[in-house]
Amino acid sequence: MARLFRQNKILGGLYSSYGQEAISVGTAFALGPGDWIAPMIRNIGALLVRGFKPRDILTQHMARYTSPTKGKDGTSHFGDLKMRHVVSPTSVLGDLIPVMAGIAMAGRYLGQKIVTMTWIGDGGTSTGVFHEGLNLAAVQKAPFVLVVENNQWAYSTPVERQTGLRDLADRAKAYGIKGAIVDGNDVIAVERTTREAVAYARAGNGPVLIEAKTMRMRGHAQHDAAEYVPRETLESWKRRDPLDLYEKYLGKHKLWNPETKKEIDQRIAREIQEDVEFAENSPFPPAESAEQGVYCEGCHEIKAEWKRPKEEVMPPLSSVKPEWPLHALRGAARAKKSAAQSKPPKRSGR
Repeated sequence: MARLFRQNKILGGLYSSYGQEAISVGTAFALGPGDWIAPMIRNIGALLVRGFKPRDILTQHMARYTSPTKGKDGTSHFGDLKMRHVVSPTSVLGDLIPVMAGIAMAGRYLGQKIVTMTWIGDGGTSTGVFHEGLNLAAVQKAPFVLVVENNQWAYSTPVERQTGLRDLADRAKAYGIKGAIVDGNDVIAVERTTREAVAYARAGNGPVLIEAKTMRMRGHAQHDAAEYVPRETLESWKRRDPLDLYEKYLGKHKLWNPETKKEIDQRIAREIQEDVEFAENSPFPPAESAEQGVYCEGCHEIKAEWKRPKEEVMPPLSSVKPEWPLHALRGAARAKKSAAQSKPPKRSGR
């Protein structure tokens, strides 16, 4: 795709996930087929795990009529709500957090037992909507997993210049939810940590924030040379490339051999070449298609998939008395104060 970008065959920006592949793949593998994801620009790996083909991604970036959006949008702005449960990303960073919190709440309302997931960069954790969405998810105990890809740079701003936190997972404490830190370059650790978080959220314990520590090995986008990143930093992280680490893991545990690796590499090269040729030979969208599909005009049916009796969420079974007597609140406050006073003082340990 980088070569296609240099040949002016990719329209718009190209955002590399080089160095961060283990996060997208490992987290997506931890989800069930009925769960929902909302990938960001560096989560192409998650799209591949969900069943999209390289030609879907190539034609999308090249604005061809055979793309998932029929050439009407670019980069990773596409999804599949019906089969793959993939929500199309938005360029407004953080906005997918309340969206996925809402989908998680809706799934619980319908009795679907789903978990939702989206990703955000280290810089995106400083946005207002990050707070609003995560706070809503926490209060509602939504079955939602948020993956923070701490790749050290918010465009050209280093993490230490945009937050006083050493670990972004500590943001979870502010919302009373579970937080976890994982080596974002170790796909096995990422998958294991995410699987635990998904099980925790699915059990009704509320959302989980996972901080995956990694490094963005290219600029913010293909046009960015990232000259602000110290060369020695890149060299240090290069020695921990996630693909190299996983290959060593497979070899150490005798899960593959040089012949198997050669077969896989050849198959990948063949499939990529076939899909590149397909994309290059695909037409651009015809001009008259510009006015089509702007709004849904009966193109699909919007219908909830109920997994529980509707009577449970309809009056009178769903009704509660919408009042909280003042004496009840005062009683709870007194009980809390009394419990605090009855606790023995902590020893200083000195």
